[in-house]
Amino acid sequence: MPKLIVFSGAGMSAESGINTFRDSDGLWEQHRVEDVATPEAWAKNPALVQRFYNERRKNILNAQPNAAHQLIAELEQYFDVAVITQNIDDLHERAGSQQVLHLHGNIRLAKTSGPDAQTTTRFYPIEGAELDLERDVCDAGYPLRPHVVWFGEAVPAYAQAIEWVQDADIFIVIGSSLAVYPVAGLVHEIPASCQAFYIDPKANQQHLPAQYECIAATATQGLAQLKPRLLAAL
Repeated sequence: MPKLIVFSGAGMSAESGINTFRDSDGLWEQHRVEDVATPEAWAKNPALVQRFYNERRKNILNAQPNAAHQLIAELEQYFDVAVITQNIDDLHERAGSQQVLHLHGNIRLAKTSGPDAQTTTRFYPIEGAELDLERDVCDAGYPLRPHVVWFGEAVPAYAQAIEWVQDADIFIVIGSSLAVYPVAGLVHEIPASCQAFYIDPKANQQHLPAQYECIAATATQGLAQLKPRLLAAL
């Protein structure tokens, strides 16, 4: 089976009603990103950060995978599909995708807030929407924090993402602004023989290598256009 890699960003989940990370005013759900999505924010006010992510988790639990998520899962009938996502929601998994790599973490999981927070591989499933600072602690006694990569933190899954991309026969970027590094650099890691597509309403405004075909459309519209073409080429 040809190896098909999907690289998804916030635009992938927008059709499910999940807000993109930053709005045009630089705020996320009316909070400054620096106040809720950095290690310094946690050190200063962990209660605010925990409350903020509890609300995000509640929104995600109430959301449903959209048609684009489902189209990607359906492609597993014809291709060896793996998804690399910048999103912290679990909508790809809930749509049926079997291989999903979360570059920025998964809000349905928690991890220690102790000294090894960035290197730990021990994750705790979260039942329901809320983590409690006093009740929910790791094995070493530190409060659990969301399994989310904050600004200023390393991206542990990036090396694995590069390996996947370098092995791709088909590479589809969907709904990513390609503004967040280092992960935006993945678009330059594809093999010379790889078919590459970029689906986004503002696709034509991006400066991508000539190898990419830009499809100016939403995630669902773009995948609906692209799927029959991919199947016809098998």
